[in-house]
Amino acid sequence: MRVALHSIVKDGHESSYDREHERIPDDLAASFARIGIHDWTIWRSGAHLFHVVDCDDFAAAMRALEDDPADAAWQARIGEHVDHFVLDGDAPDGMVIPEVWRLSEQRG
Repeated sequence: MRVALHSIVKDGHESSYDREHERIPDDLAASFARIGIHDWTIWRSGAHLFHVVDCDDFAAAMRALEDDPADAAWQARIGEHVDHFVLDGDAPDGMVIPEVWRLSEQRG
């Protein structure tokens, strides 16, 4: 499955956020592989971050990360720069931006 997410960087933390993502910790990348996150891409426009996550099951992956030491360390580190995720309901399902249209589906 592929999902999109939207988060906001704290004011003035844009370049720090970018630097933190030059390379995520290897243990976090290993955790992602173990729980079925195959790819995660982030774009930034000003303070707005747009994520596309390719994974087996996003909600299951987020639940699996709740007790993951690598993710806990990463959240403590990256949390200094991220203000919040834009939610449309309870996380993790409420984190996902609803898909509106896809060209490949229209083409059939």
